[in-house]
Amino acid sequence: MSKNNNDDDEREVGDYDDSLFEREAREVYEALLSRIGEGTPQPRLSATRRAVELLGDPQKAYPIIHITGTNGKTSTSRMIESLLRAHDLRTGMLTSPHLERVNERIVIDGEPISNTALVDNWRDITPFLDIADAELVAAGEQPLSFFEALTVLAYAAFADAPIDVAVIEVGMGGEWDSTNVADGQVAVFAPIALDHTARLGNTIAEIALTKGGIIKEDAAVVSARQTPEALEVLSRIAGEKNGTIAVEGDGFSLVSSTVAVGGQVMTIKGLAGTYTDLFLPLFGDHQASNAALAVAAVESFIGGGTQALNPDILAEGFATVTSPGRLQVVGIEPTVLVDAAHNPHGAAALAASIGQYFTFDHVTAVIGVLADKDAEGIVRALNDVVDEFVVTQSSSDRAIPADDLASIVVSIAGADRVIVEMTIESAMEYARDQAERTEKGAVLVAGSITLIADVMAIATDQGWKP
Repeated sequence: MSKNNNDDDEREVGDYDDSLFEREAREVYEALLSRIGEGTPQPRLSATRRAVELLGDPQKAYPIIHITGTNGKTSTSRMIESLLRAHDLRTGMLTSPHLERVNERIVIDGEPISNTALVDNWRDITPFLDIADAELVAAGEQPLSFFEALTVLAYAAFADAPIDVAVIEVGMGGEWDSTNVADGQVAVFAPIALDHTARLGNTIAEIALTKGGIIKEDAAVVSARQTPEALEVLSRIAGEKNGTIAVEGDGFSLVSSTVAVGGQVMTIKGLAGTYTDLFLPLFGDHQASNAALAVAAVESFIGGGTQALNPDILAEGFATVTSPGRLQVVGIEPTVLVDAAHNPHGAAALAASIGQYFTFDHVTAVIGVLADKDAEGIVRALNDVVDEFVVTQSSSDRAIPADDLASIVVSIAGADRVIVEMTIESAMEYARDQAERTEKGAVLVAGSITLIADVMAIATDQGWKP
């Protein structure tokens, strides 16, 4: 049994699509899982810094756009990466967690790293990880953790590719996150809210201070709309680092967003230009705001925020964006939507999107939440758009037991709107049956990324039509 616990839901060792090096790729993941899990990140940079130093500092071989925040990091990272690739730049991207296989986390030129490259790079870095581990143990510290080793692997793989630019999503926080051994030329901040308070701080200002640690000397800072407390902290750090800062609603903005078939059409005012009729194949006003943030980040990287981007290239980049597990339709007849919302801020954005982008007459929500999350806040955010809750638990060993979670849901939604299903399979079977009872019934799955991944696997195994 793995001792790894992902910060936002770790996956079990899954099947790999690539036939080449399949067994070896699984062994790489198993080796990562044998390390300290992501649910208990080490608040240090010295360990990762020593490992990359032994490797010759591969993270210095390419410029970096570094992204943190509470919600929207992965979607914004994917948009930035797609826009950069549309500009004929060879990209690397590190995101977390993954849904099906660990290769998804390390993306090179728009594709998950191949098993061959994953294995080859792991073999290359293992001797240096061993040296760093031995030094850490001798000093009375823990060896490199899962995420620290994964960060080293990603930075090495990007240098080996090679790439023109890396888009790096912080694992947790920022200041002591292992990705922060690299210096980002552009620091990007998605909305900051309360989450991981036991590790990041109990107030927005404290969390912003930790996340603001990714701002490096002379960096360009672009930020989504923030609370006054968060914005004050980010502005102060940017000033101390001789950087510039642009904030949504001031330096750039989402001018408009209109619902369209398969997504939305946007007009975005960037730092250096205004771009109209941009189609984004994702749902939700929050995704349109993420898109505005992505435009500002790319403008900052290409032309220092003073040159407008080519509208046709921008349109091409947005048209090919994907964000698996984020308000994604994984089944029809009936409609099954999955969303990775796992805190109240994300759940509120999800609820708003359900009301704006869909016309369901009955929504059955399948919900499962991890023990360190604000389950009550998540349920309250979803309560007004959900007709019935089916409470279950995911495969994560950190999942709140279904009966315990049901007590929380009942206290908010009432006993007549809640049932408990101990397995995800039975929960989905019940929810889909309920959705089929009305003309526009739907199933919504939310609360945990592990739950989303489990349901997506079921959708694939059972051949649901997406």
